[in-house]
Amino acid sequence: MQDYLLFVDTETTGLPAGWRRPYADEAAWPHLAQLAWVVYTRAGALVKAENHYLRVPAGTMQPTAQAIHGLSTEFLAAEGKALGPVLGALAADLAQYQPLVVGHFVQLDFHMLGVGFLRAGLPNPLPGLPTFCTMLPTGPLARVLAPPPGRELLRLNELYEYLFNEPLDRHHDAQTDAEATAECFFELLRTGYLTEASLTQQVPLAEPVAAGPFEWLGPQGRRWAAGAAGAALLIFLISLYYYYG
Repeated sequence: MQDYLLFVDTETTGLPAGWRRPYADEAAWPHLAQLAWVVYTRAGALVKAENHYLRVPAGTMQPTAQAIHGLSTEFLAAEGKALGPVLGALAADLAQYQPLVVGHFVQLDFHMLGVGFLRAGLPNPLPGLPTFCTMLPTGPLARVLAPPPGRELLRLNELYEYLFNEPLDRHHDAQTDAEATAECFFELLRTGYLTEASLTQQVPLAEPVAAGPFEWLGPQGRRWAAGAAGAALLIFLISLYYYYG
């Protein structure tokens, strides 16, 4: 395990429309509305904590997202910061501490930060760092606690309540959730549910890379593109036949 751990959480204007689409696809990726991170030593000592609200473009906050975290466009316009300086501060901490980056459903945080770095015109330092998701190992606990049908993993508030026998207040506040993720992580280590070996067994995260020229279109779009390409080729061959025939 690294000497330092950085626990991160994000709140956004919505959910991604396509997880495999390029970060430059504006329609596929929402915007960061709140970003918090806390840095700990591997022994569990708090080093620093950061919490920032971020301004978002007008019209991008989805009502379903606002209903979850309570952040309105008006509040963020008054209290939020510009994206670039905040991500610059995060990048500086990532460079200084070279941490294990931990989140509960860290896949969302990883990609939303990647989108943010691109939009801010900054290099993305995350692909060069190890990551760990505290949600993925909770399958056995979910089978015991039996969350609603259709879910096989525990949400952060469910994991927190299971470990500490008390509810997680202010869930879906990024600062609260980053700190709660740290508490859960160290408790899972203390009890032996997680081991140092298990921290290295998750698949490394990476920026989405299209497998083909139309990968970003999705299955239905790729079928349409293939059909259009086939039709174009047929027209071309017919034209050659009549021209040279």
